[in-house]
Amino acid sequence: MAFEHYIRSGQKMLRCGYTTGTCAALAAAGAARLLLTGQAPSCLSLRTPKGWVVEVAPVFCRLLEEGGALCAVRKDGGDDADVTHGMLVQAAVVLTPGPGVSIQGGEGVGRVTRPGLDQPVGAAAINRVPRQMIARAVAQELETAAWPGGAGVTISIPGGAETARRTFNPLLGVEGGLSVLGTSGIVEPMSQQAIVDTIEVEARQARQSGARLILTPGNYGADFLAAQGLDGLGVPVVRCSNFIGDALDIAAAQRFEQVLLAGHIGKLVKVAGGIMNTHSRQADCRTELFCAHAAAAGASTALCRRLLDAATTDACIPLLDAEGLRDPVLSSLTAAVQTHLERRAAGAFAVGALLFSNQYGLLGLSPQARTLIDQWRHTHA
Repeated sequence: MAFEHYIRSGQKMLRCGYTTGTCAALAAAGAARLLLTGQAPSCLSLRTPKGWVVEVAPVFCRLLEEGGALCAVRKDGGDDADVTHGMLVQAAVVLTPGPGVSIQGGEGVGRVTRPGLDQPVGAAAINRVPRQMIARAVAQELETAAWPGGAGVTISIPGGAETARRTFNPLLGVEGGLSVLGTSGIVEPMSQQAIVDTIEVEARQARQSGARLILTPGNYGADFLAAQGLDGLGVPVVRCSNFIGDALDIAAAQRFEQVLLAGHIGKLVKVAGGIMNTHSRQADCRTELFCAHAAAAGASTALCRRLLDAATTDACIPLLDAEGLRDPVLSSLTAAVQTHLERRAAGAFAVGALLFSNQYGLLGLSPQARTLIDQWRHTHA
């Protein structure tokens, strides 16, 4: 059964899909239900973190000779199909006498080999939100069946090792397979122009409530703003995806007077190099920028090499800590981001930069950003 959720892209309606994380959770629920009831489900359903319900028919759901059950769900990327579209995501489930749901990766699921990713080194590349979805889906089946113990779940993606060679996984430090991903559980296809058009519409709406604006690339930024209470200062928040430059141009056209750009270091470090479209297909010089600013701060040649080899920006932080260079390097990077924001704004509005990490929290706050936030807090008090 097709997933019938659509979003508008210009004059077209594009069909959404669902993530590998959603597939894994559905498959795990199906295998658990077969074990607990003796009946293979004809339909599987769950509510994604986005709030949308996904209903699918499993490709198969069967008992295993060695014990447990195996269920497979086919990945549907909608009209934003990637290399995982059409692949099977499988879950093998065994019941355990002890409580809790344990999750591991099997065939075709990569393993983390470098620090700084969502999961620790050595763990299966099944990210935090998909793990929560899998555990919740299986726990619901256990509760419904009044099973007193727990379950063990192994997620596999047949063909994942080969397919992963066509992704960024080998560069990031995920070896041997694909990652199980997704923060919303849903894949939302949008053309570049449609995204920019959406940013413009939201900015125009935000302008109706005043001349102040917070821009953030996506979910991570929105979550950080909420955790810091910055979304409660009466300043509207608009998500700009990778289109930093376009969003700043829109802010100027809409005559905003104060703009704060708040984003994950992995995105905004690129702005320190003047990159205003931060999609990895456009540019990926994150560790090179870390290395350059570290070298200017007196880093050793060995540290510069380790920074260049780092899988992620989060992985760069402990490397800087080892030589006591976190503060000067991040201050330098934040200042460079601020410089490029001011160049793009060209005097149209006051602008500030805030950089953070999910793992390390606030990493950079330009003086201009601090001034804006202090003013907004004083006004809102």
